[in-house]
Amino acid sequence: MSPALLNMTHEALLLVVLVSAAPVLSSMVVGLLVGIGQAVTQVQDQALGLAARVIAVFLALAISGPWAFGHIARFARAAFLSAGAQ
Repeated sequence: MSPALLNMTHEALLLVVLVSAAPVLSSMVVGLLVGIGQAVTQVQDQALGLAARVIAVFLALAISGPWAFGHIARFARAAFLSAGAQ
């Protein structure tokens, strides 16, 4: 494998981790808070936790979407330019 391909793969995997961090972390935090709230109040409704996590993920995507799209577009542009250069 060429070093350029390995570098591009490394950057792609790092980009996936960075872009997915906001929705995953928001879902994890909201799930933990709802779980604690359900344990304290002894409410065992599954829909409550799911709805809260879905709303949190949508908000995280709405907030971090422009930033994530900018990074993905920059990476795609660099990938296409490096593929065309070879």
